[in-house]
Amino acid sequence: MQLTRFSDLGLRVLMYLAHQDRPEPVTIAEIATQFQVPTNHLTKVVNRLGHLGWVSTLRGRHGGLRLGRPATEIRIGEVVQQMEGHEQLIDCAGLACVLAGQCMLQGALHAALRAFYDELNRHTLADVCTTRTGEAIIQLHRQFINQRNALASPSH
Repeated sequence: MQLTRFSDLGLRVLMYLAHQDRPEPVTIAEIATQFQVPTNHLTKVVNRLGHLGWVSTLRGRHGGLRLGRPATEIRIGEVVQQMEGHEQLIDCAGLACVLAGQCMLQGALHAALRAFYDELNRHTLADVCTTRTGEAIIQLHRQFINQRNALASPSH
């Protein structure tokens, strides 16, 4: 199974926010810059994450994004399932299939998909943001802050 770009970005946003340890919230523009993705697409992803309660947003000049729940409470399988938005890999009802009513494929695929989500649900956002992943995210945060500070300081 291959995740959609939408789900991939959703996971990246959550991972980025999981290691946000500075006082000001993270902006969509910052994440878009860090992951080199269009802001308008990322906005749709963040809106979905916010609707699902995983991201809290604050509008206005000092607004931005934060995790809506602790990283230890966000299950990866739940995120993928909600972002992907489908319960089955194949839609036998929507096809004019000559095997309808006699085929075992849909049941096998459903069981495999359920096992996929169950395995992912063994891991939380906190679990996948440890060690090297967490260090890489922290480096991204530092890089952004350093770039922002360099732009804000007067030239000598």
